[in-house]
Amino acid sequence: MLNKFGSSGHGEAQVQYLDGDFRVISPGTFVRCAITDTRIPLDELKYWSVDLQEAYATPAAVLQRHFPSAPKPQQ
Repeated sequence: MLNKFGSSGHGEAQVQYLDGDFRVISPGTFVRCAITDTRIPLDELKYWSVDLQEAYATPAAVLQRHFPSAPKPQQ
């Protein structure tokens, strides 16, 4: 189950990424994608790396981080 919290923080959250879950360390409403710098609302956060402790906005960003020399998906 994902952590939910009220509107006590309006900026960027500090998050500890766990296996299948995450823990909000410092309240906020979003985290940033490590690849695209896109704001990811916490209630939409689906992709992260436990080992690297970073979030990703899309599956393509995950692939770009872990396989940087792979061909980019066509749009």
